[in-house]
Amino acid sequence: MDQLTDLKAILHSKRANIYYLEKCRVMQKDGRVLYLTEAKAEKQYWNIPIANTTVILLGTGTSITQAAMRMLASAGVLVGFSGSGGTPLLMGTEIEWMTPQSEYRPTEYMQGWMQFWFDDDKRLQAAKLLQESRLQYMQTIWAKDKDLQAEGFSGDDPELIRAVNNASAKIEQAKKVGELLQAEAQLTKQLYKIAVNRTKHGDFVRDRDSVDTANAFLNHGNYLAYGLAATTLWVLGIPHGFAVMHGKTRRGALVFDVADLIKDTLVLPWAFICAKEGATEQEFRQQCLQVFAQHKALDFMFEQVKILALQHYQTNDLEGENL
Repeated sequence: MDQLTDLKAILHSKRANIYYLEKCRVMQKDGRVLYLTEAKAEKQYWNIPIANTTVILLGTGTSITQAAMRMLASAGVLVGFSGSGGTPLLMGTEIEWMTPQSEYRPTEYMQGWMQFWFDDDKRLQAAKLLQESRLQYMQTIWAKDKDLQAEGFSGDDPELIRAVNNASAKIEQAKKVGELLQAEAQLTKQLYKIAVNRTKHGDFVRDRDSVDTANAFLNHGNYLAYGLAATTLWVLGIPHGFAVMHGKTRRGALVFDVADLIKDTLVLPWAFICAKEGATEQEFRQQCLQVFAQHKALDFMFEQVKILALQHYQTNDLEGENL
């Protein structure tokens, strides 16, 4: 087995690490990828296990060598330049992704997506399936996560059950995407109310430009979810513009569709919990990454997108079935 095969032995959907680095230099040394930090007294090297890494985000004050990029490409690691804290400096700023150029990604997922995407009815059904999966994931996770339950977020909460049942009924009855968006907005508003009550947050209005901690954490956590969604779609070879819910004219909208699978379940409650506890932005980010791994968020995204892509696509030779 050659080095290239060794580096790609761990499937993207099973990899454990996402790195955000700042004020350091990423380089290749002795066949490994390292990042170098400069302390007052000495320089320190830290190893990056690239075979078990999905994404590396390079924040402020970073640089990377050509040799390191070559190794990262061999391992299939996505490398992106981002703003401070792992998110763009401005809401409209995009992360510039640098993707490995050996195009051996599967084709059947893209082809399957195209087989239903141009049909309005089938696209609506795909959007409904995503929304139902989102509700099921929330009920499953909130029913078993002891840490969330200790903070008052429980799967058997009557208020949550009513909200989910109401949303599920509206999803089933929806005749167009606009009705799904309305149901989604109403559910999220009810979840904000539950989170505010459980954490005794006080008055809260969702405002992406607000400087209060809960809103800032929601923005930050949502961007992390967008990163997982973008990674899922890139690995499966589905362009981000083929959305099923957030608008055919909105570039990158499919990322938002897929991120919705986990945002309300994992990001929303922990944004309010961490705000209540006075956590720093770094502590909140670490909490998000921990629960993403704990509840296999990336695995879940892969599973749901593959189901949608292949529901209208039949082949006897699924080369990418083991992603």
